[in-house]
Amino acid sequence: MEQITWRDFERVELLVGTIISAYPFLEARSPAYIVHADFGPDIGVLKSSAKITTRYHHDDLIGQQIIGVVNFPTKQIGPIRSQFLVTGFTCEDGSVVLAQPEQSVANGLKLA
Repeated sequence: MEQITWRDFERVELLVGTIISAYPFLEARSPAYIVHADFGPDIGVLKSSAKITTRYHHDDLIGQQIIGVVNFPTKQIGPIRSQFLVTGFTCEDGSVVLAQPEQSVANGLKLA
């Protein structure tokens, strides 16, 4: 495993956001949702594609807090431009469990 410095880690903007909408990404090659999350007043609402359909129904995601990487370049995924990376843990079966704060916190807080 390659080691990084603390300075490297500090450059990654891992922020808490609240999902405000999620719906099936019908044009995706693999099952996915289009997720909109509010990352607070400094960042605002961003959009992403997330392959989290195995463990989550899109309606149940509304209001959940997630941790997103918000300082990657925008990435074109089919017809949408993904603005952040939804973080999670890939299980042996390929499904993803979302990385989420244990308690509700303010949108936009940075993972420390």
